[in-house]
Amino acid sequence: MFHRTSIRVARSIATRPYYAFSMKAAVVQPVTSMFRLFSMASSQAISNPEMMCRQCEQTKDHYACTTVGVCGKTAETSAMQDTLSHVVKSVSLWANSARETGATEEQLHAANIWTLRAVFSTLTNVNFSEERIAAYIQEGLVIKKDLEKLAVSSTIRPVGPVAETALLGKSLQDFEEFGHTVSIPKRMAAMGDEDCFSLSEIATYGARGACAYAAHCYQMGKMDPDIMKDIHQVFSKLASDEPDMEGLLANVLKVGDINGRVLAMLDDAHATTFGIPEPTSVKMTATEGKAILVSGHDLVDLEALLQQTEGKGVNVYTHGEMLPAHSYPGLKKYKHLVGNYGTAWQNQKFEFALFPGPIIVTTNCVQAPRSAYRSRLYTMNEVGVDGVAHIGEDRDFSKVIDQAQSMKGFKATIEPPVYHTVGFNHRAVLPLAKQVIDAVQSGALSRIVLIGGCDGSQFDRNYYTELAEELPDDTLILTLGCAKNRFIRSEKLMGKTLPNGMPRILDMGQCNDSYSAVVVANELAKALDCSVNDLPLSLALSHLEQKAAAVLLTLLHMGVKNIRLGPSLPAYITPNVLNVLVEKYNLIPTTTAQADVKSIMAGQ
Repeated sequence: MFHRTSIRVARSIATRPYYAFSMKAAVVQPVTSMFRLFSMASSQAISNPEMMCRQCEQTKDHYACTTVGVCGKTAETSAMQDTLSHVVKSVSLWANSARETGATEEQLHAANIWTLRAVFSTLTNVNFSEERIAAYIQEGLVIKKDLEKLAVSSTIRPVGPVAETALLGKSLQDFEEFGHTVSIPKRMAAMGDEDCFSLSEIATYGARGACAYAAHCYQMGKMDPDIMKDIHQVFSKLASDEPDMEGLLANVLKVGDINGRVLAMLDDAHATTFGIPEPTSVKMTATEGKAILVSGHDLVDLEALLQQTEGKGVNVYTHGEMLPAHSYPGLKKYKHLVGNYGTAWQNQKFEFALFPGPIIVTTNCVQAPRSAYRSRLYTMNEVGVDGVAHIGEDRDFSKVIDQAQSMKGFKATIEPPVYHTVGFNHRAVLPLAKQVIDAVQSGALSRIVLIGGCDGSQFDRNYYTELAEELPDDTLILTLGCAKNRFIRSEKLMGKTLPNGMPRILDMGQCNDSYSAVVVANELAKALDCSVNDLPLSLALSHLEQKAAAVLLTLLHMGVKNIRLGPSLPAYITPNVLNVLVEKYNLIPTTTAQADVKSIMAGQ
């Protein structure tokens, strides 16, 4: 149970309209048995682990990766990332002090951009290169010194364990050794309260996701000073080891607020830069000819490649979260953007090996490559893999194009082409709102189900395929993120329509397009004169990494309830914190597709 002090603090928070959490000990129930959940109390089971990373849902044994990450991250890389996270907090503290002295956004620009990129590089499946992580650390230390000069007259003097970074040396070994002093076990012991530390980690990983989305915005020239100020405030709060339940709870929900604003900015940036997305049929099978594959999320990189490959006799394919690119007028105008190859990130070792051309990974997610394609794999932006060629900020793809032209590419095939329709952004869906509302009110549409989130490699993620296939024919399925790869090729669902003629599945985009679902839900609620929680809408989210964590916090900040989450919760959520989330927001664990469909159709 919570400490009495924690309960009193939580009750005081419950009286505040903004941070509407309730931690009344009398009503907290032992709900953790419903979820597969790691208890941090068991962290004492491993003494002096080589590493401890549990930021993704897929961590080893649902406990923590303690020797090498399930993602392939080494203990050395994990320690380097811990050091980088420490420097992010220090920079954030000094950035706040500089703002207090009246520093201009121009003076803070370097700190803002560095924060987004440095934090992005710590996400799951982004940066495995110690040298590239070290470069971020070194840059951050220089920025911190510059901020100290700006903050010389500030009355806010950063204090605490990460205010200074004097203990940091200058070599890779120094950075690695320092990382062990700020590891999860060290920081949890310093805080001394596992529930408070759980809240600290929830905010940390959610903030990482928000920074990643904000980095995508910056790629298109969008930066909000207020958002950056709030991001630095979040990391400044995380710099303290004080077991401040009230402040840490507030920090968690602040991350959800920040991420909601970032997603709105990202949605606008995409539409402004590449045109309003529109429903578009995408070829999911190969076209004869030379080929380049692009994976990740940053559409600016894809546009630059399309410009440089135009007229070169090379076809360009999207992979993974790049699939929605085909719906943007500014990108699909390039005729050599011929289709989409492959599925979700976890299958890349097999799919990349079979692709007959070079592959570019612009953002997450990347895996340690097989030798079969290492020599034709290229990384960009925050992505880093030792021994893999990296394309600089000039976006010069000449080597990639040369390699593609030297390879055989795809041969002609007699197999019939397969297509999938993307582009059901909120701008395309809202004009259908009256049709949806009429269908709901007439009984022609029984339920709307959003199936989204991150895909992963566990067998139990087949649940999302089974769930989509088990839903009645008169349900509308909305989907976002790479989880859709579980069912968009299902023979039971492909090409199916509702009784009113609407497509059964509306692909709203990648995880970066999560704002579309928020807009559609809010507008339907307005039209039906009810709250979002009263809509005939059910959410089933596949959780994996930090972007998904950020989206979940945004939904909780909005007060959305009854979210089915699976296949399990991340290891950093303690039973007490889980109890609170279940009590307040009625988070529901996924069980079996058959049982959950019955509950969903009953409005539960």
